[in-house]
Amino acid sequence: MPPELDELRRDVRAFLAEEIAAGRIVPHADNWLAGWDPAFSRRLGERGWIGMTFPREYGGSGAGSLARFVVTEELLAAGAPVAAHWIADRQSGPSLLAYGTEEQRRAYLPGIARGEVHFAIGMSEPDSGSDLASVRTRAERAGGGWTVNGAKVWTSGAHVAHAMIALVRTGPPGPSRHEGLTQLIVDLGAPGLEIRPIRLLTGEHHFNEVVLTDVFVPGDRVLGTVGDGWRQVTGELAFERSGPERILSTFPLLAAAAGRLAERGADAADRARIGMVVARLWALRRMSLAVAARLAAGDAPATEAAAVKDLGTRFEGALIETVRLLARVEPDLASSDPLAHLLAQSVLHSPGFTLRGGTNEILRGVVAKSVLPKGETR
Repeated sequence: MPPELDELRRDVRAFLAEEIAAGRIVPHADNWLAGWDPAFSRRLGERGWIGMTFPREYGGSGAGSLARFVVTEELLAAGAPVAAHWIADRQSGPSLLAYGTEEQRRAYLPGIARGEVHFAIGMSEPDSGSDLASVRTRAERAGGGWTVNGAKVWTSGAHVAHAMIALVRTGPPGPSRHEGLTQLIVDLGAPGLEIRPIRLLTGEHHFNEVVLTDVFVPGDRVLGTVGDGWRQVTGELAFERSGPERILSTFPLLAAAAGRLAERGADAADRARIGMVVARLWALRRMSLAVAARLAAGDAPATEAAAVKDLGTRFEGALIETVRLLARVEPDLASSDPLAHLLAQSVLHSPGFTLRGGTNEILRGVVAKSVLPKGETR
């Protein structure tokens, strides 16, 4: 990291310490999806810590991808409730910058940077898993716009977000199946749109199924070029899959366990486990930073992002068992012990780690196709 970002990191840590002391942040596993707190997002927006990759003319700070990485890393480490602005800041805003019209950028980007406009992702569909090319949601031209019919699933925050960028089929698939796909900006309050909750094992609600029945989308809400949706969404996935959230969803759990271990002392087995965790975490952090630098340079490192997501989410799952062994505590949601409670949250959230953003099996296929000669298997 450039040395000039050290001061930014100190500022973020000081702000978070104040928020924790005031009781406005309670560490929670997976809070970048589960922690929906628009007021907290607005406080970040006031400090210029949302939309850091957006130009100033659209309400951003223009600080760049590495500065954003510093801020998001600290927010995740503290378990801050960042879900309200997360998707809009991470990928919807950059997609609008890359492909949106001037009117679209001015309509959405300043509100995103203030922490006031929230987006959801409209990619996955029922019965399709992570095979985005099998999209069946259709949009047909009608009355100066498009009429959309179909369904999207695992749509985090759709019940409280303002809009989603949906990948839909607007033409025949062609030989590659990647043709005929388009991205639309869909108003989540539009007539004909129904949002059905999908609850976690904890009972929490942030996943949804979004059903669209003759939903009208105005023509000026096409994102980018009609029929070019596959290329656009592939670039968007690099933002979605590579960030520090793929490594740090359970970091508050590790921090709590470290505090417990400091009180009790560590034996040789504990030190070995800590060493393995830190080594993996540091390597994954460097990988995530490398992708952030590529994105900042205007590249679309889809393969590298897939590798970060696959390795990162497997690390997050393994970390749960490591913490259980280190802290010598069992998960218990009803426990008065904060560590046992946090461990239980992590266990119950963990099935989603390797699902969202593409299943690990699909991601390994992405990597394999990029490194193996066509037609070769190993």
